[in-house]
Amino acid sequence: MKKKRQAVILELIKNNDIETQEELARMLSQEGFTTTQGTISRDIRELKLTKISGADKKQKYAPLTVDNPQVSDKYKRVLSEGIVSMDYAQNILVIKTVSGMAMACAAALDSISIKGILGSIAGDDTIMCVVREADMVETVIGGINEIIS
Repeated sequence: MKKKRQAVILELIKNNDIETQEELARMLSQEGFTTTQGTISRDIRELKLTKISGADKKQKYAPLTVDNPQVSDKYKRVLSEGIVSMDYAQNILVIKTVSGMAMACAAALDSISIKGILGSIAGDDTIMCVVREADMVETVIGGINEIIS
């Protein structure tokens, strides 16, 4: 069931400009898949979907594939368009993003594998990154700033 649902998700985002998880849930329901927001969120993460700017300047879901030669540029664009500010407390880095962009930015950070970041958790507009050691946080912030500038 999961593989079928995820295949349908990929087909739906390929053929439609889907902006929100609610919109995706509605379209999945029309295809015969009843899901929860948590399931859709996990599917988005597992499928490595990100939000990109569509032709009409609205955000839409799209797959972020590693074999795409423009992936590094896509990561840079996602981060530079999504990150609003960064601050930290000891070894916890808190990144504020544009509303709805936290998951895409966290996926980009995870894919880039910035040295020192052990992992991240994303909400709607906030990412919490655990940095290996407190004295590494400023270096991590500097690395992210280098990418987005």
